Amino acid sequence: MRATQHFEEITSSQPLDVIERVVTANDWIFDRRSDVEMAAQVPGHWCDYSMYFAWNEDVGALHFTCAFDMRVPANKREAVGRLLSQVNERIWLGHFGMWDEEGLPMYRHALPLRGTMGPTREQTEDLLDTAVYECERFFPAFQFVVWGGKSPEEAMAAAMIETVGEA
Repeated sequence: MRATQHFEEITSSQPLDVIERVVTANDWIFDRRSDVEMAAQVPGHWCDYSMYFAWNEDVGALHFTCAFDMRVPANKREAVGRLLSQVNERIWLGHFGMWDEEGLPMYRHALPLRGTMGPTREQTEDLLDTAVYECERFFPAFQFVVWGGKSPEEAMAAAMIETVGEA
């Protein structure tokens, strides 16, 4: 499943310019706060995802987060922490974490770009597609733990079942 639509690539010295063009091509709501910060809302199957992009010139990397529209209550954070560990064992790129202050689960990734002209359209599309795919794939597991009262192990087992066909 590709979450992004293609656009004609134009080179730019600002790494967030390419991301802004991908977001615009998909008609996603966004806020370009500066040359180094941008936020976007991306619709998903389970919820809308809040994406945040930050360019760090000193490090030469683009930091990216994709947060669920879900708050984890304090009494569920230990179980969600165990779930995060199990989820992270199953993904290739990025990782899941939780913004402790808000109890907000999120997918995180950093794209090193030192020595380049910035991210390509393809890299940007892959970054966004991967984030949405992994968030959609594991959102039910977080729901099972937070609201369904399931253990992390039960939640992972249920989330990993692949549906075949249509009802």
